[in-house]
Amino acid sequence: MSHISNVFAREVLDSRGKPTVEVEVTCKNGVRGRAIVPSGASTGQAEALELRDKDCVRYDGQGVQRAVANVNQKLGPAVMGMDAVDQQAIDAILLQQDATPQKSALGGNALLGVSLATAHAAAASRQVPLYRHINHLVRSSCSNTDREPLRPAMPLPMTNMISGGLHAGGNLDFQDVLITPVSAPDYATCLEWIVRVYRRLGDLLTRAGYEGRLVGDEGGYGPRLKGNREAVEFVARAIEAAELRPGEDVTIALDVAATHFLQHDGSYRLITEQGTTLTSAAMIDRLEAWVDMFPITSIEDGLAEEDWAGWQALTQRLGDRIQLVGDDLFTTNEHRIVKGIELGVGNSVLIKVNQIGTLTEALRAITVAREAGYSLVVSARSGETEDTTIADLAVGVAAEQIKIGSIVRSERLAKYNQLLRISEDL
Repeated sequence: MSHISNVFAREVLDSRGKPTVEVEVTCKNGVRGRAIVPSGASTGQAEALELRDKDCVRYDGQGVQRAVANVNQKLGPAVMGMDAVDQQAIDAILLQQDATPQKSALGGNALLGVSLATAHAAAASRQVPLYRHINHLVRSSCSNTDREPLRPAMPLPMTNMISGGLHAGGNLDFQDVLITPVSAPDYATCLEWIVRVYRRLGDLLTRAGYEGRLVGDEGGYGPRLKGNREAVEFVARAIEAAELRPGEDVTIALDVAATHFLQHDGSYRLITEQGTTLTSAAMIDRLEAWVDMFPITSIEDGLAEEDWAGWQALTQRLGDRIQLVGDDLFTTNEHRIVKGIELGVGNSVLIKVNQIGTLTEALRAITVAREAGYSLVVSARSGETEDTTIADLAVGVAAEQIKIGSIVRSERLAKYNQLLRISEDL
């Protein structure tokens, strides 16, 4: 019997020492599913709300006891007795309990905890790995029966090398410079190449007089460089120092997170470049010049989340050359993705389940993106935990890439190691 017999939430800590919600769902057959909700620092305006207590006496107001209480007193009782395997029905009940657009009544962190823990319990009840259960959910909800059924597939890791922006105290304007081991023959080799480049990068930074040991929220190095371009230059040199071919073995990806340095007049101000101010068109020129100069194959949030006209121009300029990923732009929201498709904006969607609040809504966003030919990048958040759900999610939906963070912090390694286990299973 996979019907829910108990739902329990507690307050736990994430990788930044901030409280977050953990939920356990128990079924009548005795199996249990557990999930911990991540938390982002770089958040889009359309994201589901993280409900925080705002009690300055506890955790500087960052506690989540209200969200925990909402699970234990409202959401848990609402799904009691329901079949955990029926994810759509469970999530529909959750959304009935909080019908606000951004889950502001009970908290997106409360809803997501129940939603993901239910998926874990359902997978355990079916005696299958979570990624296979998620793949089953995707296939059963697919409306197009003419296509070959979606099969689980390993995503390519997109890994932080240098962090900036809100992830590293504003040392750079751009948020992350990452690498992707595009020609690695298997997942184990992917990780070895990533570690090799990361270590060579640390050596290069140290020899140049920069900090080559301390890291940002997601494990990327956080040196105070002269500017954003120098970060890309260092990563390109690190690939060569690792005796790998830039652009052939390993490529570079950028997470610009441009919303966070957008000005009221619509311009983009780069503080680390002596306050240089760029128009939307000038930002596009800058990004195109870098694509010409460096082995960059992916740019995330190259413009701000509401700069739709700029995104159209950026896509027309670079959309047939590289991957243009929408994070704050799309916020894992099917309605924003549909708008982007209609406007011809971007060609890839970043998937963060806590941006939307339930697994079913995230899977709907994935389906909409897939049917439009957009690629998928499943992503962690800067505030992470030992929870490995997104590793299974990325495999279950056959995402092209996964963006976990770097390879030196345990909340990141938990997911990389889970992917190694899944690769052996596949």
